[in-house]
Amino acid sequence: MATDETGQDPKLPPDARLESLEQRLDQLQEAEAKRVHKAEPNPTNRIWQLMFSHLVGAPVGGGIIGWGLDTLFGTFPTFFLVMLFVGFGVGVVNVMRISKTPSGGTPGPKS
Repeated sequence: MATDETGQDPKLPPDARLESLEQRLDQLQEAEAKRVHKAEPNPTNRIWQLMFSHLVGAPVGGGIIGWGLDTLFGTFPTFFLVMLFVGFGVGVVNVMRISKTPSGGTPGPKS
């Protein structure tokens, strides 16, 4: 007996159960596509997140490096405070650099 690509005999009428199943699958796929649809990120939110991360991350990173140097050399507040302020300065410079870039671009050298 010959069969077509659906696996059914071409002489027989289409099975109503398969059509119903296909309709339900299509409905479920549309519902799943709506559920997992990702919204486009707002570029303004991205810029604020970058600025905040640089203003917090750079001083924290500098403080950790300074604390490590102070532990290594036994001069506790010296390197910690110096690197904390250096980290704050780096964070401010990065925020200034971010604020000069267009909202769609990424900060950094132009290629």
